[in-house]
Amino acid sequence: MKKHKILIIGAGGQLGSELTQGLWKLYGKENVIATDIKDPQGILSQGNFEILDVLKQKNLFDFIKKNEITQIYHLAAVLSATGEKNPKFAWHLNMDGLIHVLDAAVEYKLDRVYWPSSIAAFGPTTPKQDTPQDTIMDPTTIYGISKQAGERWCEWYHRKMGVDVRSLRYPGLIGYKTKPGGGTTDYAVDIYFKAITDKKFECFLQPDTYLPMMYMDDAVKATLDLMEAPAEKVKIRSSYNISSMSFSPAEIAEEIKKRIPDFTISYQPDFRQAIADSWPKSIDDSAARKDWGWNHQFGLEEMTEEILKNLPALLAQEA
Repeated sequence: MKKHKILIIGAGGQLGSELTQGLWKLYGKENVIATDIKDPQGILSQGNFEILDVLKQKNLFDFIKKNEITQIYHLAAVLSATGEKNPKFAWHLNMDGLIHVLDAAVEYKLDRVYWPSSIAAFGPTTPKQDTPQDTIMDPTTIYGISKQAGERWCEWYHRKMGVDVRSLRYPGLIGYKTKPGGGTTDYAVDIYFKAITDKKFECFLQPDTYLPMMYMDDAVKATLDLMEAPAEKVKIRSSYNISSMSFSPAEIAEEIKKRIPDFTISYQPDFRQAIADSWPKSIDDSAARKDWGWNHQFGLEEMTEEILKNLPALLAQEA
């Protein structure tokens, strides 16, 4: 059996830190190198970690060669709300970083590459309910534009260069082990922190704003399931729709109130409301379920139970 040496780029982010732990379990810490442009925080300091900037192509290539890397999980990106504040840098990192990784896959004949897309690749004229796998994509944020372009690059490198690149269009990802990172769906992370620390939360979206969401454990499971699937089962090389639940700020607040009765929520919509309004309300991910057997485990109730059970101990450690 071929031995894998895995490189994670952008491991310090919300998804990266948890995906790193999933890969440790699968391949062993000795076969996984987590990298970011900042020093490791928390759990990441317990495994192999190095500073690496994906925008420095020579450094990236030298790193891959020196460490005999066979797979890359490329997660480094500027997210939606943050990207609107610095659009040219967001495009530079999101696009050039991906192309550097895809070129490295060609140069070093990598076994496979993972790159995340997002529901941000859709737009205001995309069907909002049960958004199909193949549909109109007219993103309105630089983040979304870069994700749509990235999907096309992935498909092109697969078709023309034979790169085994795989991708998921993530909905909003919700976890409690790392702080929110500047995305429009991050209210659904922050609300749990504020529910415990302040018993109140001011939401930057309107109460009835429905968005597709996914608990982080399911996101890690979906990513690893896709990457472990035989190549012949991966029929879509742009990016797969993926989902597990959809809810509004009012609904998540009600779920929290069942467990923290004195919790209150108020609403002060800002520029992120327009971003959220341009995205789907629910996702059709039947292609992922059919092609490689995707199946989620967490809904809103299960996720809320899990987070509110585990988050207080984490916050106590940080205090």
